[in-house]
Amino acid sequence: MKVYNNIEDFKDVKNPVVTTGTFDGVHLGHQKIISRLKEAADELKGETVLLTFYPHPRMVLFPEDNELKMLNTPAEKIELLEKYGIDHLIIYPFTKDFSRLTSVEFVRNILVNKMKTKMLVIGYNHHFGRNREGSFEHLKEYGPLYGFDVEEIPAKDIENIEISSTKIRKALQTGDVKTAASFFGYPYSLTGRVVPGLKLGRTIGYPTANIVVEDKYKLIPGEGIYAVKVKTGSVIYEGMLSIGNNPTVARKGRSIEVNIFDFDKDIYGSDITIYFVERMRDEQKFKDLDELKVQLAKDKENALRIHELQHINF
Repeated sequence: MKVYNNIEDFKDVKNPVVTTGTFDGVHLGHQKIISRLKEAADELKGETVLLTFYPHPRMVLFPEDNELKMLNTPAEKIELLEKYGIDHLIIYPFTKDFSRLTSVEFVRNILVNKMKTKMLVIGYNHHFGRNREGSFEHLKEYGPLYGFDVEEIPAKDIENIEISSTKIRKALQTGDVKTAASFFGYPYSLTGRVVPGLKLGRTIGYPTANIVVEDKYKLIPGEGIYAVKVKTGSVIYEGMLSIGNNPTVARKGRSIEVNIFDFDKDIYGSDITIYFVERMRDEQKFKDLDELKVQLAKDKENALRIHELQHINF
């Protein structure tokens, strides 16, 4: 996959079959669009092109909204889009000036003049241009005028629940990682750097790796105790993870700590990736470390049972 941070570098692509959007999460709805994009490119002997935007439009248009968190870091999104078979990814800088383009200006200036779009495939209820004025109906008018075909993908439903990045964010914020995974088609993940912690876990037989996620926009699932998979290097281990304030010990602020099963390597300073399998329980305050140790033994037993039953697609 070729990645372009400057649309001027996008040229000499045969019969571009294009889709556009933020594609945060690259969930099953997005994957259906990509699948159709690839089919159309094969039919036209063309190449697939995804035009996305960074920063997220809401971050530019509503900078006072500090609550928006992303399902993917830019690097994660690139990796996923390559996995699902996109040939060309254009990351267009979203600015206030760009947001003022009318729908016809966006089509003419970007899709036609810059990208030479042969066919445009969009998701259900897609809107674009200033104040989101553009719609599928507009595109059906613009297509014949500017020489490209347009196709809309119907809403993708799972048990009558329309998939959206917003619904996935809400599920993750409550810790419902299983529902999120059913919308993604893969487990939610985050990558962070292992940093020194209080090192209390090792004193009770459950050493933890403390993780710092450097991307401030990356969504961290809700507080609680989770069964997780952990990738360090090229190896994936089973484990359990805590997100919360660790109320049993004197500690300020939220932490992310993972106990990796059957693992004893020094990974301080390394990046590891966490794959969320299932939320097991709420965070609790125990009267002392001995009581915590008893609960951790139960948590590990529960996590091992979950791992045995869950078959994760990466």
